[in-house]
Amino acid sequence: MNTGRKLTLALAAVAVMGLASGSALAEKKYGPGVTDTSIKIGNTDPYSGPAAAYGLIGKTIAAYFDKINKEEGGVNGRKIDFISLDDGYSPPKTKEQTRKLVEQDKVLLVFQGLGTPTQSAVHAYMNHKKVPQLFVATGASKWAQPKKFPWTMGWQPSYQTEGHLFAKYVLANVKDPKIAILYQNDDYGKDYVKGMRDELGDKADKLIVAEESYEVTDPTINSQVIKLKDSGANVFFNVSTPKAAAQAIKKVRELNWDPLFLNNSVSNSVGSVYKPAGLDNSKGIVSLQYYKDTTDPSIQGTEAFKKWKKFMDTYFPNGDQSSSFTTFGYLVAQTMVQVLKQCGDDLSRENIMKQAANLDMHPDMMLDGVDIKTSPTDFFPIESMQPIKFDGEKFVPIGDVIKGGS
Repeated sequence: MNTGRKLTLALAAVAVMGLASGSALAEKKYGPGVTDTSIKIGNTDPYSGPAAAYGLIGKTIAAYFDKINKEEGGVNGRKIDFISLDDGYSPPKTKEQTRKLVEQDKVLLVFQGLGTPTQSAVHAYMNHKKVPQLFVATGASKWAQPKKFPWTMGWQPSYQTEGHLFAKYVLANVKDPKIAILYQNDDYGKDYVKGMRDELGDKADKLIVAEESYEVTDPTINSQVIKLKDSGANVFFNVSTPKAAAQAIKKVRELNWDPLFLNNSVSNSVGSVYKPAGLDNSKGIVSLQYYKDTTDPSIQGTEAFKKWKKFMDTYFPNGDQSSSFTTFGYLVAQTMVQVLKQCGDDLSRENIMKQAANLDMHPDMMLDGVDIKTSPTDFFPIESMQPIKFDGEKFVPIGDVIKGGS
């Protein structure tokens, strides 16, 4: 082979290597907030204000991402830079903080923004900006509209699904039910009521004997509970956030009212609701759950519990291990990490949503029979729940896991 031919082949080989290298580089797609070493994720949570109990979720998520960064070097070699801002459960503040995250902090996505009224305030904005509003911490039905709002996805079971399941429980277990409902006067509260009414069908107006709403800024809900008790109801459906839920439990017992007490899952927490209300006062409350109760001795020998406990002891030692909100935060953070893993080196906003809509997983603290599944046409990751009763110390299953429609 002559020297000229050798040189030509060598140059060709270099060119091929260059193309291969360029191709490898081209495979990386980064949206705002992403580098070779980090991924910037935003969040708003009520660390203050009337729903401050939920701030525990944001703190747990931050601790879980800290674990991922320290123990695994992040996700696919990139550490998670989690920016969580206080919005006080105030829609105007949520708008301000979300705009800051998107326009100043340049986050890749906003994850687990909490609250129906607060997230509703930025729903259109996030979709207009084409920024993922991912796994919002609210079960309102509006989060599952992939055609109309392709950049928004919920995580927990829908409130309407819960309403359906509570109604089924009442019809199966209460003779001649007379239902009184306390609900927060926004989309969150109204979704629960709609779900219950839809399941009761043409019996709804007869079986629901009283409804009282409250505003999130109301200092107490005592007057509403008194009116509901005076209706003669033998079923009380409590649709409220933790502060109001604890007040409702106390007031119901103070009035010596003994209805079947149904408590929505978003306030079904030993540490954040039942302890403040009084464990004896909370005994007998029926709710719905989709993940394991960490206060239940029967699960405390399982590998899933041991992993959760080790995480809490190591990365969030001051966190309330009796609160379901720490389990919630742990599970939703695992879901977010799974999405990032599936994205690989394509961390564009478009691929974030594509992978979020392609999940099939069972995080280790989920109840058996409850999985996280999504598709391009199904933006409700969790659709199954189990009825449970609080016995004064822990939750006791009182039925099988049930799948409901959204």
